[in-house]
Amino acid sequence: MDRERRSAQSTFRLTDRARAAGCAGKLGPADLSRVLANLPVAAHPDLLVGTATADDAGVFRLGPDLALVQTVDFFSPIVDDPFQFGAVAAANAISDVYAMGGEPRTALNIVCFPQRDVPMEVLAEILRGGIAKADEAGVVVLGGHTFNDEEIKFGMAVTGVVHPDRIWRNVGARPGDALVLTKALGTGIVTTARKRGAGTADDEAAAVASMLALNGPAARVLGDFDVHACTDVTGFSLLGHGFEMADGSGVQLVFDAEELPVLPNARALALGGQLTGGCRRNREWLANRVAIAPAVPADLAEIAFDPQTSGGLLAAVPGADAGRIVATLRAAGISSATVVGHVEPRSGDAVVLLG
Repeated sequence: MDRERRSAQSTFRLTDRARAAGCAGKLGPADLSRVLANLPVAAHPDLLVGTATADDAGVFRLGPDLALVQTVDFFSPIVDDPFQFGAVAAANAISDVYAMGGEPRTALNIVCFPQRDVPMEVLAEILRGGIAKADEAGVVVLGGHTFNDEEIKFGMAVTGVVHPDRIWRNVGARPGDALVLTKALGTGIVTTARKRGAGTADDEAAAVASMLALNGPAARVLGDFDVHACTDVTGFSLLGHGFEMADGSGVQLVFDAEELPVLPNARALALGGQLTGGCRRNREWLANRVAIAPAVPADLAEIAFDPQTSGGLLAAVPGADAGRIVATLRAAGISSATVVGHVEPRSGDAVVLLG
């Protein structure tokens, strides 16, 4: 099997077939918002979380003590190793359930793959990677669906469970809360740089290790504390997902740029122009929603707009608990866990500040 994997990888680079890598390939949030604004809004007495606040997953109540958490996520290759790509895509999809305070249970594969020109061993390894990461999360892969497509894409539709009284939303942040982030930023910048031949193998290895890490351990630590709001940081960037949290909560989020945990060499790569199209779209969308202090270094501002793939959890927690929460997260092996900002009452037009 290892010989087959090495053979497939030596003759084919997954990222050569990707127009945009990972979550950087999402539709721009501004365009998506315009489309969704014209669609009918689902209404049902047991629909607990729908699309109104751009939450990470939908939640539907089955009974007084049980609700389903459902989400779907898939994207084009962000790394060349097929097994790693499958595992990263699975971790990214499963993360949405953790961000809602739920436990993932089952998944269905979503595959777009060309019938010609790419060895089928590549597809087998992508699926193996996804299954391995699902197994690690305690998720049973029930099957899936394939489609003949020249651009390779993979992901999962994931179902989890949560108690209806213990759902986390991306709204509910309160003035005085601290903002805790559980993973380092910069996956879009680092992986884009490697696709262009910049950066180092060590830079990429650190980014891949971060993307492969499940958010389950962090979510379980946070579950022992009072969480007012939570989301995972993916394609819309730290500032974009922060905006959704602030806007829906009626508050202002203030991030401290110098406190942001950053992947190795991501700052230098950002200064070197290794940015994604998703970063540009995020900037355009957030132009009148985010204020950046003049003193913020340009590279850190770019990192704050950088689309993340399988990023960390961003949680608004009581300020008095923040130090203990971060210490507990780090003791559990979540080494990048950091207080990255705080929540203030709403004032002015911009609802997110980077200072």
